[in-house]
Amino acid sequence: VASSIGVPPEALRLLLTLLAGYPIAAAYLKHVIDKPKSLQHMYFALCGMTLCYYNYGNDTYHSLLAITVTFMIVTCLRSKPLALLTTNFVFHMGYLLVGYYFTASNEYDILWTMPHCILTLRMIGFGFDITDGLKEEDKLSKDQKETALRQSPNFLELLAFAYFPSSFLVGPQFPYRRYQSFMNGEFRQYDGNKEAGVKRLAAGVLYLVICQLGLTYLPDSYFLSPEFADQSFIKRIYFLGFWAKFSLYKYISCWLFAEGALIYIGFTYNGNDQLGNPDWSGCSNVKLKLLETGNTMQHYVQSFNVNTNHWVAHYVFKRLKFMNNRNISYGAALAFLAVWHGYHSGYYMAFLMEYLIVSTEKQIESVYTKQILPKYGETLNNSKIYAIAYFVCLKSYNIVYMGWCLTSFVFLKYERWITVYRAVNYFGFIYMLIWAVLYNGYLYYRKTQSRQ
Repeated sequence: VASSIGVPPEALRLLLTLLAGYPIAAAYLKHVIDKPKSLQHMYFALCGMTLCYYNYGNDTYHSLLAITVTFMIVTCLRSKPLALLTTNFVFHMGYLLVGYYFTASNEYDILWTMPHCILTLRMIGFGFDITDGLKEEDKLSKDQKETALRQSPNFLELLAFAYFPSSFLVGPQFPYRRYQSFMNGEFRQYDGNKEAGVKRLAAGVLYLVICQLGLTYLPDSYFLSPEFADQSFIKRIYFLGFWAKFSLYKYISCWLFAEGALIYIGFTYNGNDQLGNPDWSGCSNVKLKLLETGNTMQHYVQSFNVNTNHWVAHYVFKRLKFMNNRNISYGAALAFLAVWHGYHSGYYMAFLMEYLIVSTEKQIESVYTKQILPKYGETLNNSKIYAIAYFVCLKSYNIVYMGWCLTSFVFLKYERWITVYRAVNYFGFIYMLIWAVLYNGYLYYRKTQSRQ
């Protein structure tokens, strides 16, 4: 079937596995939901393991081994929190990186390492939650109180949590406490989950169709070709920007399929919205409205891969608070994400660019709000021409720089992404360098003026 429609078999299996979350959810709601908890745990564990085996065959043992080792670590070292955290973290990150070493190629591979990177975060976070549960309540932050585990789950419960059918493959991440709340029936009293899940499924189909159509006209290979380099500069940077949008939609469609199944089963309750209706966005991995209307790289960060970013903020960024430096904590969080993705230089360049661009945006915003608006704000705000120019410039920046940032993330190998950077005249580096010179020159000027 895959060959007849022109897609890799691994990609088709991935899609079918994501869609399988819906009949699994429907069967659970009809036949399993009122059964004893042990049978419900078994249902989720067996469904997840079966889907994993369908995709990766005997390589399923990697995830099973990782879960088993986590259970053993928690059982043996629960009285020694630091040893538990260290051993659990080193094992999972080490196992994942060794897996990358033996399996990585020049492409984004659909291998056992793909769900294993999801599992790695889940098991590391689980270790943190166990050790947080050993602390006194007044020593925990607000976020930690919501995820801390006072009692350890048994092995079957851990298997079900790790292999939860609609999340083990591409995410989203969620703490064990959410799974526990779901199993305790805390979300059952709320309705609208089925309708909301189907809507998310429909959105996933729409984004997948747009992605396939867009990448048909702008395939990855085009940007490595002489034909692309021969286009005018304006065409090159906008083509790259639109290609990035279509490439993002590939990830977004997968997340929407997974999230829709979680919503359908009633897993994602997140309180009530402003109208008092149940909000089912508790495991949302993408904020579509912000993604499509945002104008900055910071908007992309806030709207894309939301739960992974939340995981990193909760388990990495906030736990580095003792360093008393947000920039260092932010840099460390991005470095962790880059290592978690693998060895390809493109990952490190992509996260470096995110750090530099977001930092640059904050500098520009600071100058604009503190220096420009106080002097010219009234005139600018009353100008329709300025409003139009402001919108066009920001939207163009949003499109163009997204293409620049995503290039290394998609093409991975230095020889490939540097070819694309060369084809667009390294504009991303040049413009940021110009701004850095101007901004630091401006700060130096202000400093010398204040001394006089």
